[in-house]
Amino acid sequence: MEATRYSAQSSFFQIMGITMPTATIRQVLFQALRFRVEEVQQQDDDGGLHTRHIVRHPGACVLIPKVSANEICLIENYRAAVDRTLLELPAGTLEPPEPPQETALRELIEETGYQAAELRLLHQFYMSPGILDEKMYLYLASDLTAGETALEAGEQIKTRVCSLDEIDRLLREGEIRDAKSIACLLIYLRFIA
Repeated sequence: MEATRYSAQSSFFQIMGITMPTATIRQVLFQALRFRVEEVQQQDDDGGLHTRHIVRHPGACVLIPKVSANEICLIENYRAAVDRTLLELPAGTLEPPEPPQETALRELIEETGYQAAELRLLHQFYMSPGILDEKMYLYLASDLTAGETALEAGEQIKTRVCSLDEIDRLLREGEIRDAKSIACLLIYLRFIA
């Protein structure tokens, strides 16, 4: 595997007054279809060398499909990594150079069958920045028109429309275990609904 050296001290970071490591060496350890794993070595200001293993991901969109003033469409989605079906918000990986908004509209149709006349960016966040650089874009999809899903091969997804009171109960009782869905639903219930 080929290692690449990057200069982390760019003029942008210097202008912003942000201290960055003086050098970074990256080596790709594993390349998958949707992500790669890199070993990153950074030298800090004191000369110490630190090795990190980072998952590089193109990012993803997560959607809150607002079916009515009091209802949201969730999905029951089988996740092989945890070998169970989770109740979660629809979401999908960005396919560069596709912009996040197009990914969101595509994933909404694929996983729920709904088409949105209105799509509003609510928030952007990192899933697990200690090991992963995946940036998520949270969209509110409204003025929905129902249609047929267009699931990808291997996806096992069923839609489930829930009232806001039911979502509140599901969150309180720990029935929603997907982290992005917990964070996004709490943002929606606390600041938007």
